[in-house]
Amino acid sequence: MGVLDGKIAIVTGATRGIGKGCALELGAAGATVYVTGRTHTEGEAPLPGSLESTAREIEELGGRGIPIACDHADDAQVEALFERVAEEQGCLDLLVNNAFRVSSGLDPSLPFWETPVGLWDDLIDVGTRSAYVATHFAARSMVAQEGGLIVNISSAGAIRFFHHLVYGVGKAALDRITKDAARPLALHGVSIVSLWPNLVKTERVLTLTGFDLKGAESMRFTGRAVVGLATDPEVARYSGRAVTSRGMANVYGFKDVDGGLPDDSPWQPR
Repeated sequence: MGVLDGKIAIVTGATRGIGKGCALELGAAGATVYVTGRTHTEGEAPLPGSLESTAREIEELGGRGIPIACDHADDAQVEALFERVAEEQGCLDLLVNNAFRVSSGLDPSLPFWETPVGLWDDLIDVGTRSAYVATHFAARSMVAQEGGLIVNISSAGAIRFFHHLVYGVGKAALDRITKDAARPLALHGVSIVSLWPNLVKTERVLTLTGFDLKGAESMRFTGRAVVGLATDPEVARYSGRAVTSRGMANVYGFKDVDGGLPDDSPWQPR
């Protein structure tokens, strides 16, 4: 029996990276996980990862994976996703907002005025705005059932420069959504938390040069933090706050897939 048997989750942007890691850990804990993204089968994108492969791996771990092709820049597709989950399951216990668009115009070596203005739309629309839209629809279900958890995958970029000016704006805004949504949601037994991973060994990061990956997290480490939050009867104590994956390991006692712990991030939430 898994600690999340019978629970229903949505993880956005789960074809690869942190989203996939979260989906796999939720599946390993026994949850039924709806995974969203735009890459349906392997080979459709330059990087490995797809909805089909994530769903298959969830099944192999003991959960149930349901792949849903969804462009999180399209509100109608997002609304249809939540309507489908409501029709098929009758409830929604957990939403993980991870979808994020990595723009081709994002060049950390350039000052912001030498990058395309459209970078604002790329990094805010599928990232900050898409998390708000998904939270909007999830809240309707969770408020009606008087319970649930929303986890926003954020970053220390909310308080320290990382990548690009707009990246930090988006993460700071995401953490503000978490903070301001917590109060009205608390009246209905719903919690919302921002979760900060540290450096993660995603498929994309592994293709880059110049990164010292010693002490970096696996993709599934953040997922273990999500499982910890989802099974914590006192999770409301974290609602409206930003916490780190590594900090949650200290609280819940989990380790990374290699049995160790990644470096403790020097960037702590406020």
